[in-house]
Amino acid sequence: MEIISNLTLGLDTAFTASNLLYCLIGVFLGTAIGVLPGLGPVATIAMLLPATFSLPPISSLIMLAGIYYGAQYGGSTTAILVNLPGESSSVVTAIDGYQMARNGNAGKALATAALGSFFAGSVATVLLALFAPPLAELALSFGPAEYFSLMVLGLVASVVLAHGSLLRAIGMIVVGLLLGLVGTDVNSGTPRYTFDLPQLADGINFVVVAMGMFGLGEIIRNLEHEGTRTLTIRKIEKLMPDKEDLKRIVAPILRGTALGSALGILPGGGAMLASFAAYSIEKKVSKNASNFGKGAIEGVAAPESANNAGAQTSFIPMLTLGIPSNPVMALMIGAMIIQGIQPGPAVMTEQPALFWGLIASMWIGNFMLVVLNLPMIGLWVRMIMVPYHLLYPAILVFCAIGVFSLNNSEFDVYLMALFGLFGYVCAKLEMEAAPMLLGFIIGPMMEEYLRRALLLSRSDPMVFLERPISAVMLVLSALAMALVVLPSLRKKREEAFVE
Repeated sequence: MEIISNLTLGLDTAFTASNLLYCLIGVFLGTAIGVLPGLGPVATIAMLLPATFSLPPISSLIMLAGIYYGAQYGGSTTAILVNLPGESSSVVTAIDGYQMARNGNAGKALATAALGSFFAGSVATVLLALFAPPLAELALSFGPAEYFSLMVLGLVASVVLAHGSLLRAIGMIVVGLLLGLVGTDVNSGTPRYTFDLPQLADGINFVVVAMGMFGLGEIIRNLEHEGTRTLTIRKIEKLMPDKEDLKRIVAPILRGTALGSALGILPGGGAMLASFAAYSIEKKVSKNASNFGKGAIEGVAAPESANNAGAQTSFIPMLTLGIPSNPVMALMIGAMIIQGIQPGPAVMTEQPALFWGLIASMWIGNFMLVVLNLPMIGLWVRMIMVPYHLLYPAILVFCAIGVFSLNNSEFDVYLMALFGLFGYVCAKLEMEAAPMLLGFIIGPMMEEYLRRALLLSRSDPMVFLERPISAVMLVLSALAMALVVLPSLRKKREEAFVE
């Protein structure tokens, strides 16, 4: 009965006129930036953070959340029609979705993506409502040692699940941790890594880092690779799947939803990992495996369900533990801090209207997305054809204005440009920016909990191993690293032996 009263509170909060408006704005923007290749939810949310300063906390979080899961919907449109995924999680959708469009079934592919996304998003929201409260209650029993070990586990998991070189992922996390230490030490009042610049005395604003790495960095990359976009089909017909198609997509949608809901909770997982895993599994278990890559409708249903489920269950660790599972959740935590809200389990008890209002808004947002995606497909098709060289000046100006408005400081704009250049260099070196952002957000909190734990234990580092929950999380961290490091070392030894 308690969950019913909580959801009633959430619906009362989400169904106010202003929150409905911001939910609509969020899902519309999310769909739009998902349709436009080269933007993505991370860059968009980073650019919009300054605009949320004047909004009520619940309204700003509802809008930013809508952008995130709305982008998962929008990314499938370009993947299906142009074979150009608007979102990284839609890469797999393009394999069979584009072939369906070439075969004259673009409408069925778009409808399948929308229906699968709606079902998965709704189920994931139910799971969020069911599992968030007990997890938050467990987290309330955590002490500084447990929180420190939990954050170590989160960073290790983001390294393990990162793409490319393990060493580069670790290096990016270390860079993020070091950047998070810039500023004045709270305990001693001593400036750290400020290079005698008074502008760095309060540290580096995470909005500056996010806009530079994901905003300007992406602009440079997309200008470098901009090509001509050609639509496979300009008129969409037969929008809804027939009975035979519906029978074929039910099981893939269910499997994709289950897998995406589980993987979305993992740090570093989220929508992209879920979509790739769902496609791989579906290809193995499907009776129509030979059709995959040639326009199999199951190849659209499974990854689209998985990426939306993963996107929404990634809110669970963010809302209950204050731990971001991906860069978007790191930005959401930043938005909460900007609004004066300390992320963690206390949010559910101290601000229940905000907690349950955000969850309820996801149901509303998913319904809005179905209404937006299918009837407005003509608008999204026209948006695909907008040349990127006409979009980037507006994005650049918006980034500069947003960063300048933080502290009315030109220094922040220059710093954003520096991070933009760094982000581009990282991309060329195949070094993911996401681990750095996670390290930057988590670093100051890790330091605080480390100091608290050592202070309470009178500087005894064994406190992290003597407390059972803390010890278990550290052991899991070590095992996760071992699973990745040992195979790579073995491979190098074998290569050296062959040579």
